[in-house]
Amino acid sequence: MTHNNFRVPTPEEISMHHPTARALRHFGALGSCAAIFLCTVYVANSAAQGSKESSPPGGAAGSSNASPIYGVTIPPGYRDWKVISVGRLQTDKINQLRVQLGNDIAIKALKEGKLPFPDGAMIAALHWTYVPSEENDKVLVAAFPGAQSFVPGSAVNVQFMVKDSKKYASTGGWGFADFKDGKPQDKALHEACFPCHVPAKDHDFVFARYAPTP
Repeated sequence: MTHNNFRVPTPEEISMHHPTARALRHFGALGSCAAIFLCTVYVANSAAQGSKESSPPGGAAGSSNASPIYGVTIPPGYRDWKVISVGRLQTDKINQLRVQLGNDIAIKALKEGKLPFPDGAMIAALHWTYVPSEENDKVLVAAFPGAQSFVPGSAVNVQFMVKDSKKYASTGGWGFADFKDGKPQDKALHEACFPCHVPAKDHDFVFARYAPTP
């Protein structure tokens, strides 16, 4: 529309040339980019959080640091558990010193003679080669003439039993693990774990007995 040679600008022209309109369009575009960026970050963080929450604390059977079949990982701080008992195993091929350790739940159950073991009980079996110690013999010779002493040699492996009556219902309520040099051993070895413990069924599949206090 025109009047006295004056033409009223169209809305499109106002939008194109008015500084405020240009600024609003500019910030609108930035706002859209920001929204896309924030949504992307949120989705990425949500996916990461979901992945974290879906990973069970005990590890997954398929992970490289968990035992096959049972998904048991090395419990942190297990070397600080209390001693259950100490033993020696000797065959024509094996000569080992063995120590069984238990977490607080396992130790309490053993002291009280509580069977079956409650969920959360964990037992570790540490195995070393059995070697003579000339260094100890030199020290002991005066008090014990002719004595021969022996100490742990190289580490062989460490084994774990973890009680979870629901998760491991098919294997007496226990999950098993065998680690060598910090790595879980193969599936075939773990398939033999539960059958090996069946003879100890009357003691909730646990061979270890709490050693008397000296």
